[in-house]
Amino acid sequence: MTLPAVEKAVVVPLDRAAAFDLFTRRLPEWWPLARRSATAEARSCHVEPRVGGRLFETTRDGGEAMWGRFLTWEEPDHVVFSWHPGLPEEVATFVRVTFTAEGERTRVDVVHHGWERLGERASFLRAAFDGGWPGVLARFVARATGVEPPPWDDVPGCGAR
Repeated sequence: MTLPAVEKAVVVPLDRAAAFDLFTRRLPEWWPLARRSATAEARSCHVEPRVGGRLFETTRDGGEAMWGRFLTWEEPDHVVFSWHPGLPEEVATFVRVTFTAEGERTRVDVVHHGWERLGERASFLRAAFDGGWPGVLARFVARATGVEPPPWDDVPGCGAR
């Protein structure tokens, strides 16, 4: 059974290149690591900005936990990455992020798909991400507007881990 993609969009007061840079290279500045990580011991998250580059976290003891890998890197148009924090790579879902100019602002569209790869947990995990992306993107928008991202519990769609 194929489940529909989770689709979310936000508009930020940045040009495409700056929005792309913030979403990708500067992801550690806004990602809610305390609530969205692969391990309970996450210390930091990292981006290797290129096709084949990893998205991963480092743990307090110096270990690494993979989140995914960039499959497409077409700056400043879009990126596609696999997504499997805390799961084996063979059950990864996929996220496509597209950056579209709207005057002096940029629309950022996130399309998260491939849920069927998760087997019997697919519907549950799709619902969790559908509810989680708004809070993650609220932190991205906050950083794009030059303010400190809000505490995780103060953004819509964000619950305790």
